[in-house]
Amino acid sequence: MLGAAPLRYASERSGGAFALWQHGPLHAVVAPMADDVVMAYRGPVRRLERRSNGAVAIGSGRAGVVTIIPAESSARWDIAGSIEVVQLYLPRSRLRRIADETGTGGGNLVERTGFPDAIASRLLISAAEVIEHNAALDALFRQQLADLLAMRLLVAHGTASAQVRPVRGGLAPHVLRRAIERLRSDDDADLCLGALAAEAGMSRFHFCRAFKESTGLSPMAWLRQRRLEQAMDMLRDGEAVVSVSAALGYASQTAFAAAFKRLTGVSPSEWRRNAR
Repeated sequence: MLGAAPLRYASERSGGAFALWQHGPLHAVVAPMADDVVMAYRGPVRRLERRSNGAVAIGSGRAGVVTIIPAESSARWDIAGSIEVVQLYLPRSRLRRIADETGTGGGNLVERTGFPDAIASRLLISAAEVIEHNAALDALFRQQLADLLAMRLLVAHGTASAQVRPVRGGLAPHVLRRAIERLRSDDDADLCLGALAAEAGMSRFHFCRAFKESTGLSPMAWLRQRRLEQAMDMLRDGEAVVSVSAALGYASQTAFAAAFKRLTGVSPSEWRRNAR
């Protein structure tokens, strides 16, 4: 229908996916989809027009707004110009799980067309912008982000009144120790957020909150810091940059160097010279 393939697409183990699209003008009926679809916009402002059951909704695709298409919805869409959009495909099962875990109540998402929500928009845009090109880090980031977005959407755009229950307290020492052992593992199965939470006997949402309470970092941020420390040790020992990037699971030396510089302010080669 869009006449293009997504520029980026990443599916989730626990259901759902993120996609970054660039496509031209759209004048078509969109049939009901299997998941709720949430969209945020990058690039130039575009007029959005949605027609469904005789009703017309008009908005603009721009920074700071979101469009929500519930799974059962069908409408004709008219978008006059080319557009760049980040989409989250959110299964109802995941939405219900987050509602149960966070106490935000039941209900579905309300249909929105270019509706102001700077928080949800920024979170969704970050799914396309924060790419480490490291399979373990990117997967863990998306898992955390999808859960956080689901919670935000239930609170701000749910059909039922919602309020998040406060969560207090960190992980018990032995639970934290085991979680860190798994995060240090080279096995991708150990780095799944669902597996980490299940071993701790907690929901994913509560595990992430408790882990951050205990360490000051989210699981993804902790793993990124761990990889940075490993890289520094290897560089200090004289390992070549290409060897370090491969050992730590980066897609390329360029991707590793960019990630390293974002965290340290210098390239791996410059850091090694300074360390010596």
